[in-house]
Amino acid sequence: MGGPRSTAEPSRHHRLKGDLASVQVKGVVCEQWQYEVTGGGRIWYVIDDASTTLWITQAGPGRPRKTDRH
Repeated sequence: MGGPRSTAEPSRHHRLKGDLASVQVKGVVCEQWQYEVTGGGRIWYVIDDASTTLWITQAGPGRPRKTDRH
C-alpha cells in the first residue's frame, strides 16, 4: 500500500469524502480512507494518529452502498 496516507495510486487509494471523510473512534475524530483491493473489493480504515493505530472500519468484496449517490 505504501503507507496509510499514500496517494501514489489515487484511483485505488484515497481519503473518503463528505460525511464519510472522518469517523469518531474512542472519542477521537480520525480520517477515513479507502483502498480498492480488486475491481469491487474495498477496505475502509481510519488513522488514529494519537494512538498510532489503524482501525479497519469495513472490508468486503463489493463497493459499499454508503458511497452510492442519491
